[in-house]
Amino acid sequence: MTGPRRSTDAPGVPARRAALRVLDGVLRRGEALESALGPATRGLDRADDRALAHAIAAEVLRRLPDLDSLIDSATRQPLPDDAKARTALRIALVQALSLGTPPHAAIATVLPLVDGGPRKLVHGVFGTLMRGEARLTDVPVLPDAVASRWRAAWGAPAVAGAARAIAAPPPLDLTFRDEADALLAESGGASLLPGHLRLTDAGPVTSLPGFDEGRWWVQDIAASLPARLIGRGTGRAIDLCAAPGGKTMQLAAAGWSTTAIDVSESRLARLRDNLARTHLAAEVVAADALAWTPAAPADAVLLDAPCSATGIFRRHPDVLHRVRPGLVEDMATLQARLVDHAAAMVRPGGLLVYATCSLEPAEGEAQIERFLGGHPDFAIDPVLPDELPEGLAPHPRGWLRTLPGILADEGGCDGFFIARMMRVG
Repeated sequence: MTGPRRSTDAPGVPARRAALRVLDGVLRRGEALESALGPATRGLDRADDRALAHAIAAEVLRRLPDLDSLIDSATRQPLPDDAKARTALRIALVQALSLGTPPHAAIATVLPLVDGGPRKLVHGVFGTLMRGEARLTDVPVLPDAVASRWRAAWGAPAVAGAARAIAAPPPLDLTFRDEADALLAESGGASLLPGHLRLTDAGPVTSLPGFDEGRWWVQDIAASLPARLIGRGTGRAIDLCAAPGGKTMQLAAAGWSTTAIDVSESRLARLRDNLARTHLAAEVVAADALAWTPAAPADAVLLDAPCSATGIFRRHPDVLHRVRPGLVEDMATLQARLVDHAAAMVRPGGLLVYATCSLEPAEGEAQIERFLGGHPDFAIDPVLPDELPEGLAPHPRGWLRTLPGILADEGGCDGFFIARMMRVG
């Protein structure tokens, strides 16, 4: 669908060409946004251009049904979903209607993407919509398949909450190494739990106070809960599928002698960097979690399992378009193998925490129902209300499910499922 960068491109066009390649990777080949971004922006020399390509592609993915509705309203016959003209129009429209690009610049930097193709069509449709004062709604529309799936699982309020959640950038959550850090009181942000800080319009992360000293790391409040539910301790903890290391750092900061396991060497390099910056210690092992076995059972095992990642759609809107039921089924099969293997690592009386950043019941509630049915030596250790931010509540079964719309007045949180279990036999 897209060709290599052209040396004759006018300023601004290479970033739009890169955005086109990113969208092609996500929508046609099913790649994750972050995976598609690297190859697509490799030829861009300026960091600003790479950031712009990312911003354009991400905003198109957030607004895709709305953009397509506008395009279809101005064409006699619907354009194929994967037509370059449709994608070029999406890029032009999202710039003009959402990112604040002047319309003349939005279309001028997009028309070169369809050289040798339907330039008149793209220019005409864009002009028609601009003259008609086209607008995007305040609250985006979710893709039909996603809305139907989540409505069946969680009801209409969760679907409405998800649509509102992608309308604006999420806040920045920080987890502090020391819950008594003075920066928590000095920052002017909001704290939802001890050692947590929420900021809006924070600017570059590396410029924030305390970054160079390693006093905190970025971690959504929901993502911080699995390790928080293990609590403080002086025994041995294992963090499976650990990279990039937020939960490893939490466990180490809470006093645990922590072993972090991950199969990805590149992601482990980031974990080691994070440990070095925060002056925290953990044993780091590059291994397949399904093949690795500890020398002795641990006091606590945390499995933040690989999943569809549909719960982090606010930051990764590609999941709204590339995750299909087949992928969810495949991930649930992998999760079942991982949690069964993790259970053997837990000593009697020890804890096993299972978590996924997914909004799919097959990767959460159904997974733990299956696990408990086959492991009578494990029982739910119920999550208590006072372990959670105000506004979150445990499920009657004792686990935790965070949904879109929860904590909306405070800026929301990612979708997670978390179950804490104790080995009782």
